[in-house]
Amino acid sequence: SVNIVAFGNERDGFSEDNQQPSLIWSYLGRSALISQIDSSLSASHVGNPVFTEYQACVFGNIRLVVHDCPVWGIFDSDWYTSCRLIGGADIIVIKYSVNDKTSFQELKDTYVPMVKKALNHCSVPVIISAIGARKNGVPCTCPLCTSDRRSCVTTSEGVQLAKEFGATYLELHTLNDFYIQKYFGGVLEYFMIQSLNQKSSEKMKKRKKSQKCHRVQPPQLEQPEKMPILKGEASHYNADLHNLLCCCQCADVAFYPEDLSTAVEAHKIILCSVSHLFMLLFGVKSPSDAHDASAVQLAQSLFAVQAGDPGSPARRGVPPCVPPLRVVVKDSAFCSCLRDILHFIYSGAFQWERLEEDIKKKLKDPEKTEQVLEKVKCILKTPGKLNTVKGCRTHQIKRLYNTSLRLFFNTPVLADVIFKIQGATVPAHRAVLVARCEVMAAMFNGNYLEANSVLVPVYGVSKDTFLSFLEYLYTDSCCPASILQAMSLLICAEMYQVMRLQHICELYIITQLQSMPSRELASTSLSIVSLLKKAKFHNSDCLSTWLLHFIATNYLIFSQKPEFQELSVEERNFVELHRWPSNLYLKQLADYRNYIHSQKCHCTVM
Repeated sequence: SVNIVAFGNERDGFSEDNQQPSLIWSYLGRSALISQIDSSLSASHVGNPVFTEYQACVFGNIRLVVHDCPVWGIFDSDWYTSCRLIGGADIIVIKYSVNDKTSFQELKDTYVPMVKKALNHCSVPVIISAIGARKNGVPCTCPLCTSDRRSCVTTSEGVQLAKEFGATYLELHTLNDFYIQKYFGGVLEYFMIQSLNQKSSEKMKKRKKSQKCHRVQPPQLEQPEKMPILKGEASHYNADLHNLLCCCQCADVAFYPEDLSTAVEAHKIILCSVSHLFMLLFGVKSPSDAHDASAVQLAQSLFAVQAGDPGSPARRGVPPCVPPLRVVVKDSAFCSCLRDILHFIYSGAFQWERLEEDIKKKLKDPEKTEQVLEKVKCILKTPGKLNTVKGCRTHQIKRLYNTSLRLFFNTPVLADVIFKIQGATVPAHRAVLVARCEVMAAMFNGNYLEANSVLVPVYGVSKDTFLSFLEYLYTDSCCPASILQAMSLLICAEMYQVMRLQHICELYIITQLQSMPSRELASTSLSIVSLLKKAKFHNSDCLSTWLLHFIATNYLIFSQKPEFQELSVEERNFVELHRWPSNLYLKQLADYRNYIHSQKCHCTVM
């Protein structure tokens, strides 16, 4: 069908000839292509019809619907109907009389913008028809005379309006057969044919799309299930060492004031790890090895080492007959703040502002406070990096603290326990072990043989794995060389209940397996099922669950390996349930291939 909407009045508003037929009716009545004409009037407004609807047939059996709206007021009175008519139009005709300048001006200024708005950028052909022969009489110049309203609309004004609208401009001097059938009818019928061709093309596209949708499509391969996400555990390295000071376990040094009234216990290994001055004090370094003479002088002026009292009781976690080393603090102000200074050192030496506030409150003397703080800076100073204490700002104290427990890893310096493993010996320090591992804390402080023994045997783990375990305790980091080493370290961590190390090993194994290409995964001799069995046996629930999903996601690879038969019935059921690609997809794929071969279809792309 073709829908035409016509707006405007082609009659002169001041003419007495109201019997002149309209442009649309004249065309419908005279065109040889039009048949079976039927018309009806719309609802009336004050006796005037809003629009007339014509229905007819064109080009034989094509339905033609025409709405002729002679009154522009429809846009003011019924905007919804106006938009509906324009929205359903295939062609729009705008008519005006060349002898009614006022109506033309109103059309141009008010109603043409409304039509543009209703079209909303739709590409609908528009025909602007200027109707009538211009009357060239000279209008009266009297201010009270209205004869100037009949001044003519020029051709240039009509052409300019058509350009602004993007429309086709026609001048019909009279509604005779030539102008109606040949001129106006020829243009209108051209646009009718264009509209029918466009609709036919769109209909063909929809039909092809519908046929394509009904064609058997290949099955869609869904994404594999998301693997469980393992979250790392935050480090509690500094908290472990600070708790060691609070509990006073394995203390091997005691600081006293000059009157020996009270004692503050600490650990040589922790103090030496943060200060070269304490290394000099406890004999780890000799004065000849010192690079900074001021550190030697400060150690001698601030501390005095005395032999331990043979009658003093042995400390918890320390082998018998080894009393703590007694150190006298010569500076009374420094001694009174020593407990706060030790808490600062054991907590990681990064809360400098808090230490300043604590010392200020305790001493209540700015000069003494400054002296004590300068001595703390000098104690924590790294030799060769700062030549003078005066150059050290308060906020720079973080740079002075150098965690060097790694320097004492696997060395006999200050060691008070020796592990015997696979015929070799590994020295260690009880204070570090007790602070970082709850199982070893119970072992060295309870009613066990290890509590009073220097030589401790280790079973069920290799020397390399145990060294990696101790390295983590000392440095809070580990770097396994392979997946198998990471699994061995995980087993050791589970044995000693160091959960964070266990999580680190789990993450390492997962990361390495995820980065392994499918070809390498198919050819590797690494048994994923064996890793799964070990993870389950050693209570690594997160890793075992992830490995099951990993096997299910790579089902086509692992189902061809002999180790796949080692899965338990429960594990096999889980893998079959979550396998990728699924059995349903493989069945759909087989059905699609059979359909393609049966239809002898060819590739649409090629």
